[in-house]
Amino acid sequence: MAEIIQRDGTWTFDGDTVRIVPGGKAHPVRQELGEIAVPLEAVAGVSFEPDRKGGRLRLRLRGGACPVLRAADGRLKDGADPYALTVEKDRTGVAEYFVDEVRNALLIEQVPDTPVDRFLLPGPALPVSGGGGDGTASFDGETIRLTWNWKAEESKTAGGASTLPLSRIAAVRWLPSIGLENGYLRFEPVEGPVSAPPKYDPYALDLWGMSKKEHTAVLVAAAVLMRLPGPRAALDAPQGPPSLTKAAEPAAAPAGDHDVLLRRLRELGELHQAGVLTDEEFSTAKQAVLRSM
Repeated sequence: MAEIIQRDGTWTFDGDTVRIVPGGKAHPVRQELGEIAVPLEAVAGVSFEPDRKGGRLRLRLRGGACPVLRAADGRLKDGADPYALTVEKDRTGVAEYFVDEVRNALLIEQVPDTPVDRFLLPGPALPVSGGGGDGTASFDGETIRLTWNWKAEESKTAGGASTLPLSRIAAVRWLPSIGLENGYLRFEPVEGPVSAPPKYDPYALDLWGMSKKEHTAVLVAAAVLMRLPGPRAALDAPQGPPSLTKAAEPAAAPAGDHDVLLRRLRELGELHQAGVLTDEEFSTAKQAVLRSM
């Protein structure tokens, strides 16, 4: 058996399963998700990425195997990624041994690295809750409940908490806050998407990126995604602007809002030049603004 114990968490491999236990100070997403047992058939690869402080151990899953990764669609930062482990400098040899053991097992069992047509991991335990910004989302397997806080717009709070049976939901989409752009957790009703921005949409949480805890909304998205009718169809959709089951593209901004969007583009450029935003964050935020135009 291969095992590596770090402050970031503990990974063990017994030849059939990679067991991942988050550390005590891990990101809230990893803490809420808890222990994960990854069957070898769900693994596409494993690698160790060294750096001057040690490195990072990374498990790569087959496409569609994990509902959390499917809901996140590549937007999880390394700190929130349950399949990435920070390795200290004196444990790099153990990390490399771990990689060799998993790779050898993949080779012996001839596990393909191709996408799968069903989830191979169970996803978040129910009931699950998460979010922030202007409210909290919870899901018990049958019903989604959106509870608003004092920061929510009156258009949301006037009707009290929103209760949405799963049968009324056609799609779910999670987008974290990036740069100056707010994120959201959005549920699309079967009768069609709401054209209002998430700030005013009673089927959406407006996520401001004020704390790491907001990222736990992705766990609610993953739990709902697993139980939607025909969620596997989303895996065959072209990978561009991420969507789950249906693409809820943002509505074009009214003509009077274009000045605001142009000003936002200038602000993003200034933040990028000042080094506040990385190249990737700037590109993603800019594309979000351009799509709104």
